[in-house]
Amino acid sequence: MFCLEPESDDPFFNLAIEETLLMNSDQEFMILGVNSPSVIIGKNQSAHKEVNTRFLIENRIPVIRRISGGGTVFHDKGNLNFTFIRKCEEGKQIDFLKYTLPVIQFLSSIGVEAKFEGKNDLKVEGLKISGNAEYVHRNRVLHHGTLLFSSSLEILRKCIRKDKSGYSTKAVESNPSPVMNLNNKLDAFSDIYEFRSGMMNYFLSNLPGAVPYNLTHAETENAESLAAAKYRTWEWNYAYGPEYTFKNGFDILGEFYTCSLHVKDGIILECAIEGAGHILPVAKKLVGCRHMFPDILKVFEKENIPVSKEEVFNFF
Repeated sequence: MFCLEPESDDPFFNLAIEETLLMNSDQEFMILGVNSPSVIIGKNQSAHKEVNTRFLIENRIPVIRRISGGGTVFHDKGNLNFTFIRKCEEGKQIDFLKYTLPVIQFLSSIGVEAKFEGKNDLKVEGLKISGNAEYVHRNRVLHHGTLLFSSSLEILRKCIRKDKSGYSTKAVESNPSPVMNLNNKLDAFSDIYEFRSGMMNYFLSNLPGAVPYNLTHAETENAESLAAAKYRTWEWNYAYGPEYTFKNGFDILGEFYTCSLHVKDGIILECAIEGAGHILPVAKKLVGCRHMFPDILKVFEKENIPVSKEEVFNFF
């Protein structure tokens, strides 16, 4: 098994590395990576339903869709991402316990007793430290998970949408759980990179056939191309998700309105606004518009309706 520690903290590129190695190699890999702040959603989720759109835009935190299913997770430089890409037998591809067991054993070796609970979580004393997801490609499985070491739990909570009642969709919904950081239980590691080194050394010593590995030039180029063509695009991160309906009631310019949007492939197909004020003509203009903050703001500006940026977030 080839073991990697990517130097990049670019979440777009690092997700592309996983897909590149899964699809274009027959080797087995283990990857330990650290990403800059980002929110990673499951393949079958609706982005706006899962995230606090306003907070992410105001803080320039990207939303990125991964190829595996499951729920939404938060990455920052206090979170360690572990990935296994392994060959698998037909009928035995999906096995969360199997692929989290080496992580559980590592944590046990440093004095932290973690348990696999529910469908895909690792918990310590009932608090979640890791969420996991898998994707099968032919006779290979991609298993990746988070491992909270010293993440900003305040920012994590602010990134995730609390009230999802305005959204109606068949998309997969996250199941939030109380979380904790592992550094509360550990004194041996001063930061995430020391923690990663400790985990890598454990895997190199305990996983059969584990050897250090660096990406080839071709693998790096392929991942960079995939990141640009897929992971950095609106089409993948927002438009790919299942269709949904969004409803909300709000005040704009001192008037109360109700709004209903039907969105498919990221585009507003139907828009109904009810109220007694200036913004009613916008309903027709929003049809055909992307359900994205800059696009909706631009429609208001073009119609010379003086709404604030904060008021535009009522459409999310």
